Parts: sequence; C-alpha cells; structure tokens
Amino acid sequence: MIRITRPLSALLTTIGACSIIPFTQAQTGTSVDNGDWPVYHGGEYSQRYSPLDQINADNVADLEIAWTFNTAHFGPGTDFNNPSTPLEIDGVLYANVGATRNVMALDATSGQVLWLYRYQEGDRYDEAPRKGAGRGVAYWTDGNSERVIDVSPGYQLVSLDAETGIPDPEFGDNGKVDLFVGLRNADDPRFPYPDIGLSAPPYVQNDVIVVGAAHRTGGRPRSKSNVKGDIRGFDVRTGELLWTFHTIPERGEVGYESWLDEGVEFTGNSGVWAPMSGDPELGHVYLPVEDPTGDYFGGDRPGDNLFSSSLVALDIRTGERQWHYQFIHHDIWDWDVPAAPVLADLPNGREIVMSVTKQSWVYTFDRHTGEPIWPIVEQPVPAGDVPGEWYSPTQPFPTRPAPFDVQGFTEDNLIDFTPELRALALEAIADFRLSPSVYTPPSLADAPDGTRGLLSLPSSTGGANWEGSAIDPETGILYVPSRTQLQALALAKNPDSDLDLSQGFGVRVPRIEGLEVIKPPYGRITAIDMNSGDHLWWVANADTPERVANHPLLEGVDLPPTGVPTRAGILLTKTLLFVAEGNGSAYAGPTMRALNKETGEIIAELELPDNQTGLPFTYEHEGTQYLALFVGGGSRGPAQLVAYALP
Repeated sequence: MIRITRPLSALLTTIGACSIIPFTQAQTGTSVDNGDWPVYHGGEYSQRYSPLDQINADNVADLEIAWTFNTAHFGPGTDFNNPSTPLEIDGVLYANVGATRNVMALDATSGQVLWLYRYQEGDRYDEAPRKGAGRGVAYWTDGNSERVIDVSPGYQLVSLDAETGIPDPEFGDNGKVDLFVGLRNADDPRFPYPDIGLSAPPYVQNDVIVVGAAHRTGGRPRSKSNVKGDIRGFDVRTGELLWTFHTIPERGEVGYESWLDEGVEFTGNSGVWAPMSGDPELGHVYLPVEDPTGDYFGGDRPGDNLFSSSLVALDIRTGERQWHYQFIHHDIWDWDVPAAPVLADLPNGREIVMSVTKQSWVYTFDRHTGEPIWPIVEQPVPAGDVPGEWYSPTQPFPTRPAPFDVQGFTEDNLIDFTPELRALALEAIADFRLSPSVYTPPSLADAPDGTRGLLSLPSSTGGANWEGSAIDPETGILYVPSRTQLQALALAKNPDSDLDLSQGFGVRVPRIEGLEVIKPPYGRITAIDMNSGDHLWWVANADTPERVANHPLLEGVDLPPTGVPTRAGILLTKTLLFVAEGNGSAYAGPTMRALNKETGEIIAELELPDNQTGLPFTYEHEGTQYLALFVGGGSRGPAQLVAYALP
C-alpha cells in the first residue's frame, strides 16, 4: 500500500544539494528466485536470468503494454538515450533518469512516481566526463534498513533511504561521500576537476560498496598524464573507506615490475567502467579492468601494464588481491574488459567465472583459484612500426570456446554479393593496412608506405561490450550478443595534447554508398555450451534492414538476414531468450524478439515504442510477471520506460 508521508504542500523538500519528492512503500524480497530484479544483471552472479515463466512460448505473442513512464519532464535537458536498467524489489522500481542522473522510485505495477532525488552539482557536473542517466543504481538491505546506492555524474557516492529517497544522515557527510578525495594524480593544475566519473552502478555485497572509475573516451586523451582509476571499498552503513586497490601498482606492489619506466607514475585510467559481479559466499568481487592512457598509443607506458585489461578477483572485505589474469599485454586497441564477469555453477560441477570481451573471446576460469578452465596459450603476435611504441611479443589466446565473432580482417572478409561490389570494396580499402592477426597493431595516418591507418576487427566497441551476456544456470548455456564492425586505427599528433600520438582526425572506415565493406551478419547472438566449450548455434540479431535490402547495388541479390551492427540487449527466463535490436546504429529498429533457447528460432516479435536503450529485465508482483526496458534513441521523442504484461 502506498501512503503519502507528509502534507502535499511539503512534497518538494530541499536537503543540501538535492530535491526530494517523498513517499514510502514496504519492501521485502531481494532475489530473482522470488520474482525480484535486485541487482543490475539480476543477481550478484550477473547471469541476466530469471526463473519466471508466466510469460512463455505459448503466450508471449499476447504481451501488451501495461504502463509507460516518460522521462520528458525529469531534466534538466531531455533524456533521449537512457541506458539504465532499473532494479525491482517488492513492487518498487529504482532507476536513473535524466541528464543529471536523477534517482527515482516508481510503482512497478503502474509507473507512478514514488519519490525523486535530484543532483545539483554545478561546475562539478559541467566538467564531468560521464554525464547522462547512467546505467543504474544498487540496492542494499539488512532486513531492517534499505538503501539505494548511486554515483553521481560529478563522482559522489550517495546513500538514499529506499522508502523516502532522503539521504542517509549516518552515511558520509549527510548521505554523500566525495569520491575525489584520496585519488592519485588528481591535482593537475591544467584542469579544474579530475577526469574521472562512473556510468555503471556501484557494486554492493557483504555490506561493502565497491566503486569503479571511468574517464573521458581515451582515443584522444587531453594528456598522457591522468588520474588513476583506483577501485575502492566503502562501508555500506557509514560510508567509511575500507580499502583501495591500485589497478596501476605503486612501487613494492605486485605488478609494478610490468611497467618498465616512469610511465607508471604519470599514466592514468585503468579503472573499472563496466559493471562488476561477485560471489557472496567466497567473499570475492570480480573487477573487469580497462586499459591505461591512451587507448591506441602506449609509447609512454612501456611494458605489459598490469593490471590493465585484466580480470582481478579481490576479497571484498579487505581489497586484497586473490588472483588475476591479464587478457591483453600493453593494450593499444582499446579492448578493455567491457562487461560484468558472469558466474555460474555448471551442471558438470565446475564453479566458474567468465568474461565476454571486445575481441570476441570468452575467458573462463575457476572462480576460486583463477586457473583457466581450458588452456590459454601465449602466442607470438606482430610488431608494428609506430615510432616510440612498445610492443608485446606475445598475447594470450584462449583455446576454448572458439571466438563468438569475426577476428581479424583480410580481403576474404569483403562483401562479394556481386563482382561489381567486390571490385568496389577492394578499391575502398586500397590505402589501408589490413589485420590478418587479431592483434595487428595500429599504424600511422600518414605511414611511409602510403597507407592511412589499419582496418581492425573487432572494433574498440566490440565484439561484446557493456551489455554483457546471459547464462542459463540449469543448462550452463551462455548467450552472447556481439557485432561485426570495422574500425580504422590511424595514429596522428593531437596538437592539444602532450601525448606523442593518439587517434587521428578524419580517418573513417570506408563504405560503398552506405553499405558495409565486410560480409554480414553485422550483429549476432551465439549460444555456447560452457560445460564443453562448444558452440551450439548462432543467429543474426535482426532481419535485413530495408536500406540494405533495397539498396540499388543489391538489386536482384537474395540476402540472408544480415542483422544490424549493434549489440543486442538480452534477457533469459526459464523458457525464453529475449533479444532486442539494440541502439547506436541507424539500422536498428524498435523490435524485441522472443527466441527458442535451444535453437534460436523466433517465437514472437514485439514492436517497441522506440529502440532499445537500456537492457530488458523481468519481475513479478502480485501475481503478474512484467517484461520491461528503457527505449529511446530514435525519432519518437524522449526516453521511456515501458513495461509489458499478459492481458
């Protein structure tokens, strides 16, 4: 039962630098097993799985919109592209909304606003590297108190009473912790604020809040020196700092020797911008760590650069490293670890943790020890010729499962629907270098051999990315959304930075009158049996878009479904796999499909009010199962949260 807790005249209350509209509602359950969605990917294991089956293959085609929530008037500014995945606990949804990342509670059966918390951060917001709605909040309860935990665009940690939205006066400074305090390399007189923030939700487990770090997009960093992406643990009740883990080690710490000169002192980044996951019984939190400054040139940071582009397991109470595995030595492709690690207790008895990656591998480990489930072999990789760069002679190659998307780019990857298209594709790539090895390094925009960069596949946005994957805990089958899209890696001097080289200006991936030069599919879903490492099936993530099917150069060509170059948002239930077409591409459409988990066959198609922007999730309240997600990003107005249910 919803009840107003104060007179209507007092509904708008200002406390410090926020505004709150307070209501309350009782709360109970905190598990996907009883129908809630209490963690960003469902639970601490990040499986994106719910055992709910009221919506099933027999009736999914009958789904109707139960309610919508429009973000139009929850600015300032209009939120067109909300990537948030709300949480649901006992009939209440908690979500980020608006450019300044308001925190809201909504009735999960109607979309009615229960309370609103609004950040007002002034210059701190104006200078923030990660503005926007963010990807979601975290929730904590001890059975008595309930808190909604969030990180603001200006990098402040806030703890809100889940019933009222009022900051917890016992947490930090009246509900907030300033995350600028204690950072390394944060006091650069050239810049008014540190280059650090966070879009992913904080991670809460075993009464500890773990806060990640994200920076400006690093293709053209403003300096070779940047704030370091340290990961920190805070007491969930008081906000007290419990520990700090240095993703770029200091002298005397493990990993320091992998940085070969003074670059270890001034290099920044190597944060965790992706969501995290953990094992409450083991007490482990698993960190998907990004690459260092800058993304495509590492001449100022020679060496393997631990713990960048690594999976790191920490003791969540102490921050002590339990084990680590580096996926890329000296990352110069921006293939940082982009998604929450997925944990599973497989039917074959293995207790594993997996990372799906931008370079389209699933790295799989015993989550207790960090031992690879299948061998990961160091293999020689090519060196480049960029002046001043340092190249790792080898990289680790997983032996199983096989890559879930295309790796490397040669002429064999070019479209050949007709001889004319094949000839046009060869002409379009003539002044680029190709990448026969997945680890072919970037090249200069004005190389001595006359080329103007490298065509690399996958791109720095995947393969897989922050959308992650889903696993069925009953079968051990992993479902991975990915995309196949070229990237031009062309290095040049940025006159506005002290970095020797960074991503060049104006060098774009060639196309043929709007068509991709590579063969489809451009997006797919792959099913992998993680008991054996075998691929079971894959399907395109969408049909062939009309602008491709009706292209004049393809007249008379019978195309298979090409999919679209997006990474689909997916959700797994006891009976179905839900796949939306994603966002960020002119080709994506407002469609979500229900697939047969065993075969990939389409069971039903659901037309959305707009393109998917957030990830789909499901919950049950008062006997009704809902399927919901944020949509937007198209031409149909501000972002909306839309919830479906059976008639």
